[in-house]
Amino acid sequence: MTERIGIIGGTGLYDMEGLEREEEVSPSTPFGSPSGPISLARLADVPLAFLARHGSGHRYMPSEVPFAANIYALKKLDVRTVVAVSAVGSLREPIRPRDFVVPDQLFDRTKGVRRQTFFGKGAVAHVGFACPFCGNVRRVVAESARESGATVHPEGTYVCMEGPMFSTRAESEQYRRMGMDVIGMTAVPEAKLAREAGICYGLLAMTTDYDVWHSTEEEVSVEKIVENLMHNVELAKRTLRSAVKKLGAEDRRNCSCREGVQNCFITSPEARDPERMKELEVVVRR
Repeated sequence: MTERIGIIGGTGLYDMEGLEREEEVSPSTPFGSPSGPISLARLADVPLAFLARHGSGHRYMPSEVPFAANIYALKKLDVRTVVAVSAVGSLREPIRPRDFVVPDQLFDRTKGVRRQTFFGKGAVAHVGFACPFCGNVRRVVAESARESGATVHPEGTYVCMEGPMFSTRAESEQYRRMGMDVIGMTAVPEAKLAREAGICYGLLAMTTDYDVWHSTEEEVSVEKIVENLMHNVELAKRTLRSAVKKLGAEDRRNCSCREGVQNCFITSPEARDPERMKELEVVVRR
């Protein structure tokens, strides 16, 4: 099977100039069904797989997204690189609404509701996660966004909160004191699961608001988020078109992200549950 590039985001990103649609598939996984059908397509002869993170019509809250099923299904389709797109709030004055951010760090403030790993129940692995986003994918995405005309911040720390309610002002101010740059609700556990699966993962964060800390800006609202997202849809699609072509031309087989769980199992071979290992075949394969 030809290696594919996965794009995780909203359904509005699928309507790209030059995109050749192939089919929709719904791979089965040991972790349930993915958020929805995965659309297979090609762009400039690069095989792609599109997945709407929140399902068709945005049916899943951030805590309800079947992240493990999503990443497993993409890996099963031989997706080895993912560009994720999501909305974030800015925690820094220079990061203005409608700017793009390509974060290099991640801080987890979720509450244990979401499945964070493929492992457990007879198969234990501890995967390195010091650099949660693939450096190669980040470079290409930031470069492509800049060439597409966006104001781009090529690094920053993304703090992932549980949601679905937005932050209190006290929480927002605390995140700023902690040194966070943007806040969102979906990068965890998506990035963690991608790393376990040996997938190069990068994030294009579209800033929609100043969260609730800014004294002269209106507070975050669904209306403002949607307004700013819609404003940036075309810019995001131009960025993705450019990034896909560049990523499709690069050889990332030796990227450290792709090591995944290789040499990370702590459970001895004779103690590993055979049924669990069978379920994990897609995750652990190189």
